[in-house]
Amino acid sequence: MTESQTAFELLLDIDRRCRLLAADLPSQEARLHSWSGIGFRLGEHWYVAPMGEVAEVLHEPRCTLMPGVKTWIKGVANLRGRLLPVMDLGGFLGHALSKARKQRRVLVVEYQDIFVGLLVDEVVGMQHFAQDALQAHAAPGAPFIQGQFDGDPLWQVFSPFALAQAPGFMDVAA
Repeated sequence: MTESQTAFELLLDIDRRCRLLAADLPSQEARLHSWSGIGFRLGEHWYVAPMGEVAEVLHEPRCTLMPGVKTWIKGVANLRGRLLPVMDLGGFLGHALSKARKQRRVLVVEYQDIFVGLLVDEVVGMQHFAQDALQAHAAPGAPFIQGQFDGDPLWQVFSPFALAQAPGFMDVAA
């Protein structure tokens, strides 16, 4: 700041420089036409869950085993004083869980009165797609797969909220 600049002139100068730097950022309109989600892997399959359907992502927690439940129930974990049932999503879908424990993550889902953790092989972060690239997915028996984005890899849109409503998901007794 030169001595001849007033505080108001300094603010105008800062505003001008900020606007020049912001010129390279995407406009609000451009962001409205994109679809974002949390990318994850189960075996050789790649999925993306809508941002609003995953409350948080955790490292695989230590779980207390529960007797008399199906094999895809990993147990229950303490998440900041709340009991979090942890379910092996791959096991529920018929995939084998990978042996690489270091990469495993838990997608925490809160939907109505359901609070559950979905164990996946790997989370690969946020994925962004053009909204108009979303293709319909017509797979009977998989109501939680709600579309796909073509590419390499093929990303299937997985809805944790639809899974929470799926018949058999909350039927955990063996």
